[in-house]
Amino acid sequence: MSDPKRPLPAGARCDTPPEEESTLSRREFVGTAVAGGALLASGLLAPSAADAASPNFPPGLDGPPVPAVPVTLQVNGQTHALELEPRVTLLDALREHLGLSGTKKGCDLGQCGACTVLVDGRRVNACLTLAVMQRGKAITTIEGLSRGETLHPVQAAFLAHDGFQCGYCTPGQIMSAVGFLSEPWGTSDADIREGLCGNLCRCGAYPNIVAAVREARGQKAGG
Repeated sequence: MSDPKRPLPAGARCDTPPEEESTLSRREFVGTAVAGGALLASGLLAPSAADAASPNFPPGLDGPPVPAVPVTLQVNGQTHALELEPRVTLLDALREHLGLSGTKKGCDLGQCGACTVLVDGRRVNACLTLAVMQRGKAITTIEGLSRGETLHPVQAAFLAHDGFQCGYCTPGQIMSAVGFLSEPWGTSDADIREGLCGNLCRCGAYPNIVAAVREARGQKAGG
């Protein structure tokens, strides 16, 4: 059985999970979570009698307190020594413990891509991975892209093409685009759409986002 705690790469192909035999696809993961929630809500899947009777699981809590452990994270080139419960996600560590609120919390299920960051250069949904699993790895958030007043080429392209509307999904879209441009995808607009299919924009700025990524890729190819 695959490990449901293993982080799924943001922007992975929608129809072909890269490690299908060893991990759940995003659709399978979300479908399982939704189905489980529906069963719980309907009462068809009830908590075990032991859990329901346990004094360690009061209503509103996920479980008993867990002792914090030391966790050192390398974020945007800086070292941060933290004390975190092992169950704290990378997303919550970034936002609540380091104050890096540019990484957005959307669905919290790995479905919307708003929390996309780079870990050792690869796209990761920060809501689906634990902070303790990222010790010793290079984490890049939207706050780490620019160099002072100089924007990253992808950031500049998003501004030039108005690749955002409400802007909530924009940090995740930009981080996913940066990761996408370092991966061996094709050069068509269809490849851009497929490569970024793990990130949702409810405002519908998709054509502008595709144009921005196309421009950034052209700049990268031209040096």
